Amino acid sequence: MSQPRDPSAFLADGVVDPGEGEELLRLASADNFRDVAGPGYPTEDGGAVRRGVFYRSNELRLSDEDSSALADLGLRHVVDLRSQPEIDRHPDPEIAGADWVHFDVIGIPMEEVAGLTDRAGAVDVMHRVYRSFVETETSRTAFGELFRHLATGGPQLYHCTAGKDRTGWVSALLLHIAGVDDATIESDYLLTNQLTASSRARAEGSLRHHLGPDAVEVFEPTLVADIEYLRTAYESVEKEYGDRATYLREGLGLDDATIGALRELLVTRS
Repeated sequence: MSQPRDPSAFLADGVVDPGEGEELLRLASADNFRDVAGPGYPTEDGGAVRRGVFYRSNELRLSDEDSSALADLGLRHVVDLRSQPEIDRHPDPEIAGADWVHFDVIGIPMEEVAGLTDRAGAVDVMHRVYRSFVETETSRTAFGELFRHLATGGPQLYHCTAGKDRTGWVSALLLHIAGVDDATIESDYLLTNQLTASSRARAEGSLRHHLGPDAVEVFEPTLVADIEYLRTAYESVEKEYGDRATYLREGLGLDDATIGALRELLVTRS
């Protein structure tokens, strides 16, 4: 297994660095918002991932300024991967010009997390979540519908609650479809931990205040992107389908035309 590159290589002064001095859009009220392309990640066939096509985020509890910034992107769709109870707690705001689309993907079972008493239990929950992306039919169906929707063209934004698990898996697969190497994909996945450091610290502070200092140690595995979680999903793919290409075709039901359309949207060549 390749080793992820240092995620800080993609950061400059807290901003993903696209090179040549041009900053990518960052949102103060949705700190895990970013372009799926990063700075224009290189592909293994000599191309680069095209920016401005797909965006990813945590939930959109937006300031007026950030709502305007998203509207300025000219989004066609905002795609919500959360469950209905998650949506009911914090509905997405309307983004001018963008239609809202919903694909319900099973995420972290919060009712189970609430009863955790040790860190090992939290780690086990997270590994089961990532296995479910591959092994659970309802998740595969939702992901398949999502990818077919994304293949209709950008710009589109997709998100879940924290923007790290469901959203992270989708982003890893899109970068794989584009032909980005695994070390870069894993580094991009881990960027969540740097971009969300402040909001995660607030969450940990709330846990400490309401449940005591031991709660942070217990629940911390559910708050971070851990490369072992992503690799658990990869291992499930290998076990069930042999490779990611077969998972995309047989597990998610994506035909060659859909995968080809996604690749055309994602990759630019000079």
